[in-house]
Amino acid sequence: MMRQYELVERVAAYNPNVDEALLNRAYVYSMTKHGGQKRASGDPYFSHPLEVAAILTQMRLDDSTIATALLHDTIEDTDATRAEIDQLFGPRIGKLVEGLTKIGRLDFVSQADKQGENLRKLLLAVADDVRVLLVKLADRLHNMRTIHWVPVHKRGRIAQETMEVYAPLAGKMGIFWMREELEHLAFHVLHPEEAAVIEAKLAERRAAVGSILAEIESELSERLRLNDLAAVVTGREKKPYSIFAKMQRKSINFDHLSDIYGFRILVDTTADCYAALGVVHTIWQSVPGRFKDHISTPKQNGYRSIHTTLVGPRKQRIELQIRTHEMHRLAEYGIAAHAFYKDGTSPRHGELARDSEAYAWLRHTIELLSDGGSSAEFLEHTKLELFQDRVYCFTPRGKLIALPPGATPIDFAYQVHTDVGNTCTGCRINGHPRPLVTPLQNGDEVEILCKEGAHPPSAWHALAVTGKARAAIRRANREQDRRKFVRLGRQLFENEVVRRGLTDQPSLALAAERLGHSDADSIAYAIGSSQISAGEALLALGYEPDDGVPPVLGKNGAAVKIRGHAEDLPITFAPLHPTIPGDRIVGILQPGEGVTIYPAGANEAMAAVAADPHCWVDVSWDLSGAAGTLYTAAVRVVASNRPTVFAEIAEALESEDADLGELTVVMKTPDYRELSLHIEVRDSAHLSRVLDRLRGLTTVAEAARTSH
Repeated sequence: MMRQYELVERVAAYNPNVDEALLNRAYVYSMTKHGGQKRASGDPYFSHPLEVAAILTQMRLDDSTIATALLHDTIEDTDATRAEIDQLFGPRIGKLVEGLTKIGRLDFVSQADKQGENLRKLLLAVADDVRVLLVKLADRLHNMRTIHWVPVHKRGRIAQETMEVYAPLAGKMGIFWMREELEHLAFHVLHPEEAAVIEAKLAERRAAVGSILAEIESELSERLRLNDLAAVVTGREKKPYSIFAKMQRKSINFDHLSDIYGFRILVDTTADCYAALGVVHTIWQSVPGRFKDHISTPKQNGYRSIHTTLVGPRKQRIELQIRTHEMHRLAEYGIAAHAFYKDGTSPRHGELARDSEAYAWLRHTIELLSDGGSSAEFLEHTKLELFQDRVYCFTPRGKLIALPPGATPIDFAYQVHTDVGNTCTGCRINGHPRPLVTPLQNGDEVEILCKEGAHPPSAWHALAVTGKARAAIRRANREQDRRKFVRLGRQLFENEVVRRGLTDQPSLALAAERLGHSDADSIAYAIGSSQISAGEALLALGYEPDDGVPPVLGKNGAAVKIRGHAEDLPITFAPLHPTIPGDRIVGILQPGEGVTIYPAGANEAMAAVAADPHCWVDVSWDLSGAAGTLYTAAVRVVASNRPTVFAEIAEALESEDADLGELTVVMKTPDYRELSLHIEVRDSAHLSRVLDRLRGLTTVAEAARTSH
């Protein structure tokens, strides 16, 4: 077990201004509080927080974070309190320890709703200070290193949680070495047989190729030296989990893997990176399609490096990374690298750089918490973004936008700004108009076309890939639906006032106050969504109860105006009863769904009114400003079985400025065929002209409107 002075020396090695008194107090306090507690291995419990602190010294973190690591289990596992921690170590460390205590109680292997809620709590705990997450990752790493002491029945849950949550989080924070080790340890618990097989195969491959790693390292180093490039070349064999994941992803077996070995070239400058790339491509042949420049286009977590794959000695494929020493430091330590001590100075208050790319991802993910969607949805979107790589696209002004694979211009628009997404009506990709559902590719330039007053269709939610876009679409649609229900509620209230012949203009705001609603819009929403009736609102204002007289079509007072499919009210048309302007219609108010429009006399409408007379809503067509709106009418046509019949029908419809939406052959005999047509018309008068035109064709025996 590391001694007190050894820990201080580790920190002093990278921070000459180490607060020795703070670390000594934390060391002694934690050791005293944990006292005789033992771990499953039989070691003193204090050895665990000490090892966590040691891991964080590898990452060269500040004194407060190291002290927090020593104290991180005291509130949860001893009689220590937050107040005591604040008093002895200050409120900043107290807050960090309390955040870790909350995370320690979370279970990420459970039902989706609970798992999602716990992931929310974790991200909220680290939102204020990401050092909470760094300590938790180090805590999980030491627990995984000692998982063989944990009872067998608990290991699977811990390993699954590590693989699904903590390893991806380490990757998103850019701490590559920690993500790799967490995956490696969890893989051996979750898939021991597969791990054993892969390790045996690696041993066989190692014996077969002999000293190939040393050969390649030597040749690369010599070629770079001859080209005046000071470089450090290292090679390594891929880890079993990385191999397993690739086998699963590509659906191939071990023997078909060709890139088992990876090499890294570290140079001094960015220019040297590209010079080294030129050198290695002259030594060995590059593999087409296996080149990525993450220097000019960094990954979302700030990772920068050149990746290329070559065919090396003995026809062995090798993956090669080229980066500067500084890029390598950032690749290994990620967000923690922003807290490195330089020239004996420390970051202000030990805070990590909040403008880093990794922290930007964390902020973006936490934004989803404000959406109010279900915990299961939050979990789905967050895990989606944890595991996916990036596609990089550009705005017309050259701004880089990173998105997950499969993302569309809809996702791109919301990534630019929520308002851009909400008012998006179209796009151009690389200068050409394209559908909004087009999957984006690396390097695409995307121009989003917007229109003031536009609104995202609810169908976009299923098309969007990113959590940010889906959350914004849900929020915009909820707000739009609320506005529709508020408008409907106000109109239903006004209609009830007219129906009763009231002349003193009752106050909806006063009714809201008396019924405990926040304002007039709130009670209007309640009326529109059928939580209360307009009559109940009037009753709250002191008016007499409704006389119970059932409504009569067209005689209930002011009707709700229907302006078709672009309606600003929660109006839907009964799918099996298509109606068009000019038809006599009625509305049925359905709780939480608004008004459904039926033809007058429809059996479903009559049955609803018989069950509840007050669900009837008097409605009428309002075609003002809707001259171009088309409605679907179903038509049955019986025509001669001639080859020209379809052309003649199409010509007749075109002559009357009507569109054919759908045509189905219902029945065909040697002499006649029966057709079902869906025709787009403006109103019933327009439909009458279309039917007259069809009946005038020599090939048509019958043409009549049908109910569906």
